[in-house]
Amino acid sequence: MQKIVECVPNFSEGRNKTIIDAIAEAIRSTQGVTLLDVDPGPSTNRTVYTFVGDPDAVIEGALNAARVAYQLIDMAKHTGEHPRLGAMDVCPFVPVRGVEPEECVFCATRLAEKLSAELKVPVYLYGSAARRGKHRVTVPQIRAGEYEALSEKLEKPEWEPDYGPRTFVSQWGATMVGVRPFLLAYNINILGTKEQAHRIALNIREQGRGAGQPGRLKAVQGMGWWLDEANLAQVSLNITNHKITPLHVAFNEVVKESEELRVGVAGSELVGLVPLEALLQAADFFMQKEGLMILEEDQKVRLAVSRLGLSSISPFDPKERVIEYRLPVPAAPLTALSLRGFVEAVGARTPAPGGGSVSALLGSLGSGLATMCGLMTFGRKQWDHLDQTMRKILPETHDAMKSLIPMIDSDSDAFNQYMAASKMPKSSTEEAAARDRALTAALDRAIQVPLDVANLANNTWPAVIETAKVCNIQTASDMQVAARCLEASVAGAWSNVLINLGSLSPNDQRRTSLKLLAADEMKKAADNCKLVLDIMQERMETTQ
Repeated sequence: MQKIVECVPNFSEGRNKTIIDAIAEAIRSTQGVTLLDVDPGPSTNRTVYTFVGDPDAVIEGALNAARVAYQLIDMAKHTGEHPRLGAMDVCPFVPVRGVEPEECVFCATRLAEKLSAELKVPVYLYGSAARRGKHRVTVPQIRAGEYEALSEKLEKPEWEPDYGPRTFVSQWGATMVGVRPFLLAYNINILGTKEQAHRIALNIREQGRGAGQPGRLKAVQGMGWWLDEANLAQVSLNITNHKITPLHVAFNEVVKESEELRVGVAGSELVGLVPLEALLQAADFFMQKEGLMILEEDQKVRLAVSRLGLSSISPFDPKERVIEYRLPVPAAPLTALSLRGFVEAVGARTPAPGGGSVSALLGSLGSGLATMCGLMTFGRKQWDHLDQTMRKILPETHDAMKSLIPMIDSDSDAFNQYMAASKMPKSSTEEAAARDRALTAALDRAIQVPLDVANLANNTWPAVIETAKVCNIQTASDMQVAARCLEASVAGAWSNVLINLGSLSPNDQRRTSLKLLAADEMKKAADNCKLVLDIMQERMETTQ
């Protein structure tokens, strides 16, 4: 799997297009880097750049951007609504795909080393990369006093930079480099004053109003400001962990506070890119609140954008703003092949794709057919009495269908990983040990993937059985095919598990436990398949 790191440097320039574009070009021209987003703010006089690449590439991209900024930005002349410490104010690294946080810590420290050595500027490490005491872990801690207080701050031993001189560089200031999870820069629009927006921020941010007066929302930083270009105030929030405080929770808390102050809320905006999960969290909330059933991902995203008012300042295009939609696509996955191409790949003189991938496909087709049968019933006037039933079971078969699709590639990937490990050198003791570790990891995955396929398919039966009981009788044959596909999926997946058990150590307890489980699970699939077939046969005979 390709290693992907996200880098999100914030530069203290949001008004001069020439400078903004020059920094963007420095990033864009870095080999191995993909520039995803450039988000300037005139009022904040700050631009957020988002780019991705492998660890070495993103380090170089950030350094190239800093080199340009060093030549063009003068902090001694900078003003803006956003707190800032330096020209490259903050530069976080975020693990995205195939990367552990420790690797991002390496990125942060390596950039800090290079930046301080080449530009002779002070650099502080923060977040997971922080090294010195609890008083300098977060950005607000390090940035306290901002650029204007930096000269005096540098004279204090406790604020000696992690890298670079303790000298005040008036043109640059200082830079904070660190590691963090996805941070959501989220601004909620207030039809009131800057002061009212700030009062709201103080009440909801985790820090609250200070010692003894905490705010209501964990993992949230905030302040209020005025946005000249939109002629409104904003409650500006940094949500440092959207799993703790989701977008919709922050939005609703601001709405409550605004109602108490009798000021209006006019939508919100996200600065930079957003993980898909954050929007789906909001969609799930609004779906439950409003009693909606929405199956497709793009429609869920559309609902979240609408309910949060994310296009209120500028159009929110998910294809441009959701990071998963912007990442480089893995080369030629099986699921990207045409139907003919996939069938011919299965029939080729190669061991993969094989029975495992076909089992995953059958599971997805079976749950997909059950979903189709449900959709052919849902929303039609003659079956209005089944509305609540279909709203309950359709998401289950639809989610199973979607979850099984990537397993088609996962099975082939697991086989290829095992074959690659088996070809590793073993001439020395060290090489043999590394090969054994790789083989063990690959074998574990080769067992786990078909096990997951079998579990996903077998867990779909309750919804499939309920669909069979009530679906449009015109889809009877489709339900029968769905049941047989799911049974074949479970049997095929377990066959793959069982054949791989033979490669486990004789002392591995999974050899016995999984063999026993296999018989039970395959019988479960066979029994449920027969139940669905019997249900459909009885219904067809009744209607003849």
